Amino acid sequence: MAERFEILVLNQISKAGLQRLPPERYAVGKEIAAPDAILVRSADMHKMDIPASVKAIGRAGAGTNNIPVQAMSQRGVPVFNAPGANANAVKELVIAGMLLAARNLSGAMRFVGALDPNDAEMEKKVEDGKKNFAGYELSGHTLGVIGLGKIGCLVADAAIKLGMDVMGYDPEITVDAAWSLPSQVKKANSVAEVLKNADFVSLHVPLVEATRKMVNAKALEHVRSGAVLLNFSREGVTDEAAVLAALEAKKLGCYVCDFPSPRVNAHPRVIALPHLGASTREAEDNCAAMVADQVRDYLEHGNVLNAVNFPNTALPRESGFRVAIVNANVPNMVGQISTAMAKASLNISNMVNKSRGDIAYTLVDVDSAVPQTAIDSIAGIEGVLAVRYLPA
Repeated sequence: MAERFEILVLNQISKAGLQRLPPERYAVGKEIAAPDAILVRSADMHKMDIPASVKAIGRAGAGTNNIPVQAMSQRGVPVFNAPGANANAVKELVIAGMLLAARNLSGAMRFVGALDPNDAEMEKKVEDGKKNFAGYELSGHTLGVIGLGKIGCLVADAAIKLGMDVMGYDPEITVDAAWSLPSQVKKANSVAEVLKNADFVSLHVPLVEATRKMVNAKALEHVRSGAVLLNFSREGVTDEAAVLAALEAKKLGCYVCDFPSPRVNAHPRVIALPHLGASTREAEDNCAAMVADQVRDYLEHGNVLNAVNFPNTALPRESGFRVAIVNANVPNMVGQISTAMAKASLNISNMVNKSRGDIAYTLVDVDSAVPQTAIDSIAGIEGVLAVRYLPA
């Protein structure tokens, strides 16, 4: 009989995702005490007592700052996310942000909203006031994209179709992203080069130590006068104080972001939105479905796709008997695992071993049922973090 799994849901997860978990094999709810996996959106898990039963965590979105990833790595638990699932939603919001800034739409809407509809002079006041909100067109201006993942590539493509020149910078661009990047994008060699040459600069990088406060006072020394900075990435990739100083000095023309704060909200040339980046029905459905599929494939078959702390690892099933091992990335682990299986008279039919940083992951298919003694033997190898037996 196939193993049943229990899934704890911490936020409202789209039905499009939950429906990917068949009820005959998955129990899903918000009150599960010993879950096999957790699905989460924005809930902060850092202070949560995560049960020892948890084998995987799935984030229905891209960022995983709300999850204790390092602690989960030490327990041998993969943390999955949904990169690119919300890319179109973010792309459209970036374009909207550029239009809001270029056409002074926020101020214009506030002006109209303050008019008295019963005022006989309303039409005249509209005509007199509109000159204060004259803007400029996107076409012919230069957009700089920092971070050329799925979202950055889509933003670049959309800007080109709007008649903009585009330059991009990403020192760690993947092969897939390079293939999808429009050929018209001019390559920049640094953040400074982008800031120096772009009328709009859009940030699309993850928040890691290398990108924290990436746009700081020193970087902003290079910014083109009057440029618009857009941050729909993560709040921490900009130095808020430096951005506000650049606005005050009129080095920056406008700051458009998805991260309101007491300081930026008070500034007349800041357009702050309430974390709307992935807030569309389509994006929520896509993220939930993608991460549910990934968690299910891991629980049932041990395959890993889009885990932020594990290597991508997939092995087509060649037998009904599979063992999945997570271990520290140190020498001779595969040899010790193979020896333990040989001692249990298990014949290996197929195997894959991958590593990522300090984590290594191995999937092994064998020709016969695996006794508990063999699982215990592998679990006892120094450096092994987790072992799972996955019979079909």
